[in-house]
Amino acid sequence: MTVVTEPEMVDPSWLLARVADRDGELADAVADLVHSGELPPGSRLPTVRTLAKAGDLSVGAILHAWGKLQEQGIVQTRRRGGTVVLPPEDSVPERGLREWRGVDLAQNAPDLALQPPLSDALVASLGAETLNVFGREIMTERLRTAAAPTWPFEPEAWATAGGGTEALLIAIEAAAPAGSTIAVDEPLGPGVLDTIRDLGLNAIGIRADTHGPRADDLDAALHAGATAFVFQPGAPFGVDHVVTDERIAELAEVLRRHLAVWIIEDDSIGPLEPERLPSLGDVFPDRVVRIRSYCKAYGIDVRTSILGGSRRLIDAAMKMRSHGVGSNSRILQNTLAYLIESPDAERIVARARERYAARRALLLDALRERGIEACAGPRSLVVWVTVEDETAGLVALARQGISVGSGSRSFVGARDRQMLRISATQLPDDVESIRRLADLVAVAMTESTREFFD
Repeated sequence: MTVVTEPEMVDPSWLLARVADRDGELADAVADLVHSGELPPGSRLPTVRTLAKAGDLSVGAILHAWGKLQEQGIVQTRRRGGTVVLPPEDSVPERGLREWRGVDLAQNAPDLALQPPLSDALVASLGAETLNVFGREIMTERLRTAAAPTWPFEPEAWATAGGGTEALLIAIEAAAPAGSTIAVDEPLGPGVLDTIRDLGLNAIGIRADTHGPRADDLDAALHAGATAFVFQPGAPFGVDHVVTDERIAELAEVLRRHLAVWIIEDDSIGPLEPERLPSLGDVFPDRVVRIRSYCKAYGIDVRTSILGGSRRLIDAAMKMRSHGVGSNSRILQNTLAYLIESPDAERIVARARERYAARRALLLDALRERGIEACAGPRSLVVWVTVEDETAGLVALARQGISVGSGSRSFVGARDRQMLRISATQLPDDVESIRRLADLVAVAMTESTREFFD
């Protein structure tokens, strides 16, 4: 299986030996290495802790140096991709480059300008009579009342957790003890598969066709011992599919033959979904837990996701959360309830939904016009670009200061084609800007397939 993703990290011992030969601050020494070409564009610097452990430098000194280099435009620090050396501004065409430096097209972060303000929602939540009453509420009555009308089936129990990822992981832990096997609907969001492995679980990928995850793949995974199925009804990372009612019926038929299997439905973009999603909860109310995240629609600081479904699985998941003593603030729960019921918030989210879809379509068209193979599911928030070599494509784009995602990190095993993942949420609405991005991607794809010999 191909698991290479980001550019290889610069060896910390090599870097320490080079900076030791230069006088002055660490930032200046690293800048000299960049300007001399010893650290070429796309090089990924050691993490702060790795470098501190390899030498006599303090964590504070390294943080200061990396920050100074970023201010000078020499490096860029990304959330998961590390600190990467950027190309000098005069080394590539100016057209289209500067506007993409520092824009994260890998993590699928929402556009903050397309989220409703939180001030009114927070103020309204402060009037709750139960505020600061000793004890805890796994879910406030106000939030349950707001969420219930849009839930796709009648749940046996309700609960809340932090963000959607936290809810997903505690549900998986409850459904599958360490060392067991689970079936996962591919492709997954970035980082989710890594975390599943960190939990000590074996994952079997369920491939999708244009109608959703394949029933024959699921049947094979369950016969191989999978004890849970992680299912994405909205296909938010779909390469080219949506989940149809017909496919739901086929999956249900398979699951009827495997009565001990838990089903975890991951609704990771919540209100941003354009229409009501299908669910297996009507068929298996005692085996399904649905998780709905609201961070992409309303903002990460709402920090409240909802779990609804099987009482037994939800009770077990709540025991996994902070050893059974964790709960969400009533203020945050009622803030979320206000937003769910707010007509103003609904209009803002509807606009965001339309903008994201339009941006995805613009980028797809621009890439295809340039002969690049690109695709996206009808509800996907990402665009997938087919490349000859994933690592070479990542490095070529990093040289231009463009951060995109690694396709292999969203799939369990090797695929018949390698892909890069570009988030549609961080794209602008300006057509010309997206065309300039497509130009830069086309250049990078050409560079990544060329070989040079002395």
